[in-house]
Amino acid sequence: MYAIIQAGGRQMKVTPGGYATLEGAAGEPGTEVTLEPVLLIERDEGEIIAGAPFVADARVVAVVEGEARGPKIRVFKKKRRKGMRRTKGHRAVFTRVRIKDILV
Repeated sequence: MYAIIQAGGRQMKVTPGGYATLEGAAGEPGTEVTLEPVLLIERDEGEIIAGAPFVADARVVAVVEGEARGPKIRVFKKKRRKGMRRTKGHRAVFTRVRIKDILV
């Protein structure tokens, strides 16, 4: 069984017992989070439920495991012949969740 969900503007495939990485901070570790916009569900029997655009009354229950940070991204700006050079960087904060159950 698996589901395709939409979280943070991205679509990802999740399975019960698996892990997913969501953008931003979703909550404290140990709390349950419900991920609502489910696009597609495939059951163990091979039955596929596709939404138009979302599957009605479907949700994914996940438990927050903790936070993680993405790779450092460097932004470099330069203006030629002026001597202007700027370097900025940031690391995005992600929330790691463990998928508990897929409910239809």
